[in-house]
Amino acid sequence: MEWGYAVGLVSAALAVGVGAGLTLARFRRPPAADAVRVGSPEGRAAIEPDDDRPAGKNGLKGLGRKSLDSLRVGVVVLDADDYPVLVNPAARAMGLLRSGGAPGTIAAHPILRTLAGQVRRTGVRREVELDLPRGRAGGAQAPLGLHLRAVALNSTHVAVEAADVTESHRLARVRRDFVANVSHELKTPIGALQLLAEALLDATQLPESVPEAQSEDLMAARRFAERIHHESARMGRLVSELLELSRLQGAEPLPSPEPVALDWVIAEVLDRTRTTSSAKSIEITYSGPKGLMAYGSDSQFATAVANLVENAIAYSGPDTKVELTMRQEDDWIEIDVADQGIGISPQDVDRIFERFYRADQARSRATGGTGLGLAIVKHIATNHGGRVDVTSALGAGSTFTLRLPARPSESPSPSPTAIEIESGVTGQ
Repeated sequence: MEWGYAVGLVSAALAVGVGAGLTLARFRRPPAADAVRVGSPEGRAAIEPDDDRPAGKNGLKGLGRKSLDSLRVGVVVLDADDYPVLVNPAARAMGLLRSGGAPGTIAAHPILRTLAGQVRRTGVRREVELDLPRGRAGGAQAPLGLHLRAVALNSTHVAVEAADVTESHRLARVRRDFVANVSHELKTPIGALQLLAEALLDATQLPESVPEAQSEDLMAARRFAERIHHESARMGRLVSELLELSRLQGAEPLPSPEPVALDWVIAEVLDRTRTTSSAKSIEITYSGPKGLMAYGSDSQFATAVANLVENAIAYSGPDTKVELTMRQEDDWIEIDVADQGIGISPQDVDRIFERFYRADQARSRATGGTGLGLAIVKHIATNHGGRVDVTSALGAGSTFTLRLPARPSESPSPSPTAIEIESGVTGQ
């Protein structure tokens, strides 16, 4: 709520300030010599404070500047040379300014200049969330979490808004660390439970010469042992997927993108899912060109495609077919996983990629699903700059499409920890 109010106030203030500045620039005399910033590039004139401008008929003297100064959101306006021509106190406090090349000059943070350049080239606003280091390198001070939004004001000037999201980033890190630590500690007792359940299954095998009364007791004990083994195996999968999801969400740095042979990925997926598909008499087919390459992590690509295929097998009936199709579209590789299963209702389509969300609770309990497989697929796709989509209808099966980059990114991200949240909205 506060962010939305602040953005609206910033936009209104910038519009008022820019309009008034352009109007007054036609009538005011050239600035005096002492108004030129010392050491500024090409003798650039300093911005005249709003308090020195005429009050106007309504007496709203300096209202635009005072509105910007009162915001908790940082605002920096960059000109065509990426020079900061308007800065409010919140932006200074966030450390978005740096010392310029000449004494007495200032410059915008490199990340702000990068965002401004992208906006000028594409005409599309950019939004990122990232962590900026504070203090000296290696210091104990926590990084500053920022939500940056860059919008073009005209063909040359770009406004960058910065909101402090340090606390939300800290809470997210605490949550990820907690999940990772608890999951890691659970691996040992879960493994012990599985071993004990297997030993109990071996000990409760029914010999031929057993009285009927003892036979019933052994059968009951074996049934309980089978249930313990099944549930411990499911819990083991849940712990493994929680650890994997925690790594994908930023607990560990992402590996550098490398060329990945997708033929190997498909072969690995078919090998992983062969046992499960054979148990249900489901045929898995593949069609597509050979020799395609994607850029990223080979193990993560294999995990994403395998999760989609296992999900298709789990929600398909016996004696059906799961089809894998791969194709290249410009700079992207698209992999389709289509099944002939029960399908997904329209109200569930938008939520199936959420953690622990399962469209069919009864079917998920029967198959031992954890509700994390599709969430892992989504994070893998997002971390590589791609996406995953689904088209489905009840009773008509589902088709999941995984989109992966076919070539490395030409321009690196502003920061290794930057997470782009929106980049396809035109205008302001």
